[in-house]
Amino acid sequence: MAITAVSGEWLLLACDTKFIAAHFKEDTQPFVFDCSTAKKREENPTVDGTSVGGATESDKILALTVSRSGKLVALTDDSKRLVLFQYEHSWQHVSTRWLVRRGTSLVFSKGEDEVLVADKSGDVYSFSVIQREKEGNLKMGHLSMVLAVTMSTNGNYLITADRDEKIRVSHLRSPYNIQSFCLGHTEFVSSLLVPSGDLHWLLSGSGDGTVKLWEYKTGQNLQSLDLNNLEDSLVPKLESQRNVTVCNITCSPDGCYVAVQCDSISKIQFFLLNQGSEEKKLVPHSRLHLPQCPLAITFDLEGRLWVLMDSCETLLQIYTLEESSWKCEADNTELKRVTEALKPHWQTLSATSRKTSRFEHLHKTTFDNRTVYMEKKQQRLEEQQQKRKIEQENNGKKKKRDVENCKSFVTHMN
Repeated sequence: MAITAVSGEWLLLACDTKFIAAHFKEDTQPFVFDCSTAKKREENPTVDGTSVGGATESDKILALTVSRSGKLVALTDDSKRLVLFQYEHSWQHVSTRWLVRRGTSLVFSKGEDEVLVADKSGDVYSFSVIQREKEGNLKMGHLSMVLAVTMSTNGNYLITADRDEKIRVSHLRSPYNIQSFCLGHTEFVSSLLVPSGDLHWLLSGSGDGTVKLWEYKTGQNLQSLDLNNLEDSLVPKLESQRNVTVCNITCSPDGCYVAVQCDSISKIQFFLLNQGSEEKKLVPHSRLHLPQCPLAITFDLEGRLWVLMDSCETLLQIYTLEESSWKCEADNTELKRVTEALKPHWQTLSATSRKTSRFEHLHKTTFDNRTVYMEKKQQRLEEQQQKRKIEQENNGKKKKRDVENCKSFVTHMN
């Protein structure tokens, strides 16, 4: 799994165990942090990468988030670390804390004084940014794994999504006070995005292959678009065994364009977000065909889309909107600069791209118990009928023998 983000003039990349920050305006050395060499938890020793409890810890980065100012970055890894970075003239690692369980998603508060971390058990913990050694406080919990967490633009609401298709909108300062539920997905919710502006809108993507637009304060579904049913479907119907999985939704800085990345699909779907429209608010705009499946995508502050590719020759691509279509900037100085900074880490990226889908085990598995029950019931009925038939035949033979014996006895007496 690879994650990309932009912080000012820095392209941030998390892949496998490495966090890399590369400047695309200046020729400076990239900042690299390797979780495999990071501080280990003393009270939880490991032997050959296996913890005392028996679970394998691989140090792979699971989630990453950037604060609104771009000066703070936080990540979680497979060894249950929460690592905090800060930018002041250069990137610095400022703290490492420990989670109760592996983190799945995280987000900074609007004031950037806390980072909220969701984990695989469904709990959300709050960690102080100012008190960097303080342990986390439990804020809220779901009944299933939380897969995505985000914050409203005003910072008042915490929005979480889980494996059981639920999107929950809670008051940040009192998360037990639930504002609304956004219900309608039929598979796990894998991605959440609050676009810029103050319209109380929320975009969500799911394993059911749909992108939905919500008014999150009321839980009203404003629009639902099925990526499988759009013209020139992402995947031919005959080749698709199940719906496509939305793995990433990102928005341009002006909030006008939305890019949707799907798992193991070499196309990116763009939507136009009409914030002033009363009817069609989310309109399909265009579709970008790529030579390989993208590993990650993100917009920069200039509205350009950066695409991380699974190729050593074209590791990165930049796309700019020109005349209502997205054009690739092949000869771009910034692109070359960042590509050269990332190439020494290609082996890590290549290993990341060969991993199986992280969404595969999240899809529902249905069992047709009724059909099995009816088949067994029919089998029992047939066996009972056969048994009664045999009993009737045996009773008939017995009666026939009794009659013959009776006649034989009467004849003998006479």
